Amino acid sequence: MYNAIVCRYHEIATKGHNRCVFEQRLMDNLQRALRRIGRFRVRRVRGRIWIEPEAVAEFTAAELEQIQPLIAGAFGLESASPAIRLPAELEAIKTRVGAIAPALFAPFAGRPGETSFRIRARRSDKKFPFRSAEVEVALAAAFAEAVGPERLRVDLEQAEITIGCEIRHEFALLFFESWPGPGGLPVGSNPRVLTLLSGGIDSPVAAYQVMKRGCPTDFITFHSAPYTPPETVEKVRGIARKLNEFQWYGVLHVVNLAPFQKLVRDCCNERVRTVLYRRAMFRIAEAVARQGKLQALVTGESVGQVASQTITNLDTINAVVDLLVLRPLAGSDKLEAIRLAEKIGTLAMSEVAVPDSCTVFAPASPSTAVPRAVAEAEEAKIPEYDRVLAAIIADSETIDERHSDPAE
Repeated sequence: MYNAIVCRYHEIATKGHNRCVFEQRLMDNLQRALRRIGRFRVRRVRGRIWIEPEAVAEFTAAELEQIQPLIAGAFGLESASPAIRLPAELEAIKTRVGAIAPALFAPFAGRPGETSFRIRARRSDKKFPFRSAEVEVALAAAFAEAVGPERLRVDLEQAEITIGCEIRHEFALLFFESWPGPGGLPVGSNPRVLTLLSGGIDSPVAAYQVMKRGCPTDFITFHSAPYTPPETVEKVRGIARKLNEFQWYGVLHVVNLAPFQKLVRDCCNERVRTVLYRRAMFRIAEAVARQGKLQALVTGESVGQVASQTITNLDTINAVVDLLVLRPLAGSDKLEAIRLAEKIGTLAMSEVAVPDSCTVFAPASPSTAVPRAVAEAEEAKIPEYDRVLAAIIADSETIDERHSDPAE
């Protein structure tokens, strides 16, 4: 019975004269995501975006089932509702409410006692001859007449049945449920960044968080073959593929850090190895980001979570790059990251036990406070440091899976 899906945004509405830019980006993102399912139109009318079938009158149940998770991942949307679009005439709206009332009431029909309901009407067209409260009274009467007033009671706070009505100049919309969206800003409304993506829990969540702020992201991951197995890269590749469901589209740069790690093992103080690894990763990531004209690095670091993430060590690591470094999880604890990872669908993949690059030649007792001067002195012991990193960058691999997406 639904011939439209009305999409609502919140944060975009606070934008000024450039709001149309954010709206257009959101529409483009929705249109691309919908191509994975079928052929649909995305339209905009003064503060509302709606989706409609392209070639038929109504959505099928299967289409609605597939569209709902796309809404949940469409950054910029606060919520959406499958809706009936009909003429902006009170009698036409009342007739439709009466016609659909038995189906709405059916799940509660066999239950003793009264069923709670409410009507929520909003009149954005002030020329409409009835106020919102008058529309609510008229629709409540039509609904009660169709199912029997003795079986109903009004509950404006926690009703079991809610009928929403939005009246615009162009049309009216009736809807009966709301699908939550993720909020935030549409991906692509801010510049592209590069996320240092490991196989752990935190970095995929960090990538999700910056996408929610409008930043599309590419990814860079480090392995240590032959000391880490091929599954190390395959695990991260799967996580990147999952994250790409929220954006359009990020490539994965795969870098073998083992040649550098062997030099650190042979030349440097064992306790500072992890910090030296991270400084090299940041240098490599910055070089890759600048090659791709990406404007920031993103990490999943959380202050104090592990030895390399103390304030002193974060400062020592950060000192090697000039590019902006975003740490969305800096103030989050592990449980918060786990909950969000579960929500976005990366937790199970992250929990698969596979060795990662940071475990190779890991010190038994890593230092929690490596001053910059100490790290620089240790790096000076490594012969041809810059040449080694340049060779590692030159040997890196870039994985781009856009061609495998049916919507591309």
